[in-house]
Amino acid sequence: MSDISGDKSLYEIAGPDFFVHLVDAFYDGIETDQVLLPLYPEGSVTTGARQRLALFLIQYWGGPDTYMQERGHPRLRMRHAPFVIGASERDHWLMHMAAAIEQTITEIDETYREHVTTELAHYMVNTAEAMRNV
Repeated sequence: MSDISGDKSLYEIAGPDFFVHLVDAFYDGIETDQVLLPLYPEGSVTTGARQRLALFLIQYWGGPDTYMQERGHPRLRMRHAPFVIGASERDHWLMHMAAAIEQTITEIDETYREHVTTELAHYMVNTAEAMRNV
């Protein structure tokens, strides 16, 4: 299959609002999840977590490096090390992220939807597994 995106980053294809909406949809699910919500130090007040994840994803996918400027290197494993993350937590996280992708992918031009979905899903699955520490 040819790369339909050409030289465009996911950020260039989707734009910043897509990532904000993706993260909002994701955290809407997290706020009701009794497996994951206890891992969040601020509980159901996810405003800060939403902002950090949106900035991280924007930067990761080719947007401005605001996350790095505000928080330094992502160091995902280090930042998540204090929390017990096993298979159940991974699976719940992925469930909410998959639902968020499905909910927001319609914001992407139809030409790029499959490419964006595939790229996001691949990254999210690999990252969620990498965060496991039990």
